[in-house]
Amino acid sequence: MLEILLSFSVATVTLAISPGPDNIFVLTQSIVNGKKYGLATVAGLMTGCIIHTTLVAFGISELIKQQPNLFFSIKLLGASYLLYLAYQVYKSDAKITFSTNNIVKKSTFQLFKKGFWMNVLNPKVTIFFLAFFPQFLFSKTLSTVVQFYILGGLFILISFIIFSAIAFLAGSISKNIKKNAQIGVYLKWAQIIVFIGIAILILL
Repeated sequence: MLEILLSFSVATVTLAISPGPDNIFVLTQSIVNGKKYGLATVAGLMTGCIIHTTLVAFGISELIKQQPNLFFSIKLLGASYLLYLAYQVYKSDAKITFSTNNIVKKSTFQLFKKGFWMNVLNPKVTIFFLAFFPQFLFSKTLSTVVQFYILGGLFILISFIIFSAIAFLAGSISKNIKKNAQIGVYLKWAQIIVFIGIAILILL
């Protein structure tokens, strides 16, 4: 159980620090408007993750109980999706780019709402949770709904800590990114390894 949760945590850390639209948005807001505004964005994004966790928890839990063969098919589709994500990352440019130009000043509440809707309305997040979470179910005695919420809570906690650190350290992070182009390469390959590793775990 602890080994599975530790593996899940390591994968989540890798994904949270890897450049993506969410953490880049937090970074730019923090640079332009200050850490308080970056943290408001983080809070919105993480609140959105609760919605996705709930959808996956109740939807997949019913499938596990009633349609185990269909659930297995979803796991295979999840593996395929993760391999597709790995390929997409492989094709992408390793250079991390972000622009702080033309960012409109918004209140902390407006940024909270922006982060929330960015997350909730992104179907890729639900698909990713659907592919990612079922591979880390860790108990034969706990209900699957409880396990999904534990995994979701762990995912949100880790992501919140890392995204908040991005908000607090935005200035130094942006300087280091500009100075060291290799950072993008390291993070790119870390993502690829995590996606392929989880896909192999599913297939085996």
